Amino acid sequence: MTTQTPAVVAEDLRKRYGTTAALDGFALTVPAGAVCGILGPNGAGKTTAVRALSTLLRFDSGRAWVAGHDVVREPARVRAAIGLTGQYAAVDDILSGRQNLVLFGRLHHLGPRAAKRRADELLERFGLAEAADKSAKDYSGGMRRRLDLASSLIRTPQVLFLDEPTTGLDPRSRNQLWDAVRELVGGGTTVLLTTQYLEEADQLADRISVVDHGRVVAEGTSDELKSKIGGDRVEVVVRDAADLAETARLVGHTTAAPTEIDADLRKVSAPVTDRVAALGDVMRTLQAARITVEDVGVRRPTLDEAFLQITGHRADSAEEVPA
Repeated sequence: MTTQTPAVVAEDLRKRYGTTAALDGFALTVPAGAVCGILGPNGAGKTTAVRALSTLLRFDSGRAWVAGHDVVREPARVRAAIGLTGQYAAVDDILSGRQNLVLFGRLHHLGPRAAKRRADELLERFGLAEAADKSAKDYSGGMRRRLDLASSLIRTPQVLFLDEPTTGLDPRSRNQLWDAVRELVGGGTTVLLTTQYLEEADQLADRISVVDHGRVVAEGTSDELKSKIGGDRVEVVVRDAADLAETARLVGHTTAAPTEIDADLRKVSAPVTDRVAALGDVMRTLQAARITVEDVGVRRPTLDEAFLQITGHRADSAEEVPA
């Protein structure tokens, strides 16, 4: 597989559970060496897509290739090329961290010495060396997730599937996992990351595919998705609500754009293109008009707002469907 060949391709994947369509024309292309974020609410079809692409689930129709291999016709080759970390840590609580990794190494047909050597390398890499001989049941949630990720890297995969890897983790553990993912990508691994955390997709993904009701409804970079709702906005909060109408008139004249008024927050906002120039112009105009301002700034839209605009609901608001 050359670097020009996409690492993951899905064409019109469909999967039904009774009357429920878990995948409904799911289509995706992930370039080699990239991080693709699959963003969507619970029940959108993210986990179903990962299970289908990683050969754990037969889809009803459509075609898919991973690492250049047909998922249906060459499942063994696909499995040899991928790593998978699911939503729940697949580690043995009785075994120690080292024993878990040695076991996975042996399952990957490494010899005893090679399996131990690889286990020690991964324990060091994921900050688990000091806890290597502790039982996994005594690990924190973050440590278990890192051990689970390490186990999927016994053999460095061409493509790594991460299915909501930071669910339930505290911020410190989440950041540690993010750092580990960045290191993997730096080494050439392609990562397909499913998440319902908008910040996670914003932080890690080169491109984001928004999934809703079993299909991709939008895709692009984080900035491209945010631009769908109009780009940057200047926001002014006035001290006196009586100044709202005049502030809106002045801001609209200065920015040559329509304004919005939020009376409850005493806020006026308007879209802008040149954020720095617009902020300075608005401040000078309001000062000249002797309007007292409590706060002013230029805010970029969030990925949450983009998701709401694209799907009509927030990222955590969909009903659950079978995975």
